[in-house]
Amino acid sequence: MTAELVIAWLVLAVWIYLLAFRGGFWLMRQRDDVDELERPSAWPSVTAIIPARDEAKLVPRSLGSLLAQDYPGRFSVLLVDDQSSDGTAAIARSVATDAKFDVAIVSGQALPAGWTGKVWAMQQGLAHVDAGGDQPDYLLFTDADIEYAPDALRRLVSRAEQDDLVMTSIMAKLNCESVAERALIPAFVFFFQMLYPFSWVNRRTAKTAAAAGGCMLVDGRALERAGGLGKIRGAMIDDCALAALLKKEGPIWVGLSNRVRSLRAYPRFGDIRRMVARSAYAQLRFSPFLLITTIFAMIFAYLTPPFFALNGNFPANFLGLAAWALMALAYLPILHFYRIFPLWAAMLPVIAAAYAAFTLDSAYQHWRGRGGQWKGRSQALAAKQ
Repeated sequence: MTAELVIAWLVLAVWIYLLAFRGGFWLMRQRDDVDELERPSAWPSVTAIIPARDEAKLVPRSLGSLLAQDYPGRFSVLLVDDQSSDGTAAIARSVATDAKFDVAIVSGQALPAGWTGKVWAMQQGLAHVDAGGDQPDYLLFTDADIEYAPDALRRLVSRAEQDDLVMTSIMAKLNCESVAERALIPAFVFFFQMLYPFSWVNRRTAKTAAAAGGCMLVDGRALERAGGLGKIRGAMIDDCALAALLKKEGPIWVGLSNRVRSLRAYPRFGDIRRMVARSAYAQLRFSPFLLITTIFAMIFAYLTPPFFALNGNFPANFLGLAAWALMALAYLPILHFYRIFPLWAAMLPVIAAAYAAFTLDSAYQHWRGRGGQWKGRSQALAAKQ
């Protein structure tokens, strides 16, 4: 058997494994908007904590959507203005005028050594809640670019109560309107689910833990038992770090939904590159070995099939075509979720190559001392101070 044929069989085996034995990640069955949920006998109290840094343009819709929730229980909102320079706090106060729920706007303090910006803002919000003395049952950590359908919180709490969850997270449906977004955004969700199969995350006995930082409903008592946010103070990928911390205290759940949407737009390919590069190398634990391994694996899994299909000898070309077809099949459900033309599935090798380049750029930015750039801050440097 030739080397070409061995490689072709191996890459086909990789895609058979991914489709059949990787938790069905590609089927997208973990959804919040398809389940019937039990109504709690008594609605627990919830406080939403929103870290916001220079979000004046998005706060009217994100904060407004929280204040429009039809939640039957006690609900309050706390926005931490993380030293914004665009009037975020003033805009938030105007949105909160005559709100039916309690709203507080807190001015964030300077970022201390050892903390990343978002986690520090979350911690300040949590400290403000603790100082109030009336502890809520749940904390909703949510970003300032997330918009909620009116029943979203009610469904989050219903699921948490029904399944006795310590964390319930929704991966917000990302904006997907520009050419760049339509080309690259579905793949971002696809790769995340491949890395953290949601069915494994949601299995009580599995070690896999992940969350989507834009929407995380957390049991306050579980967070306290786990040691609080200080345990993840330096985490750049704070959502997955918090999920791993809390899964030691009880079951967690993560899924997709049309009820929770991101307002953040990525109109240009460079915007998506920066979004991915901000945390990709951190995901690899800043390891050159893992970086090289990951790039090699992506080239092997995504570029080898079309190369053999178009250039290989029989039967290697047939095996390459079969692997390419399985790859496209796996990509179709996420394209359907985002209402993207199905033929984009054949372009996944090119899309994967772009993500490999973004990952290399992430490492390059880290080596330059500019890792984790977000609104004027290098999160990687902050975390290492």
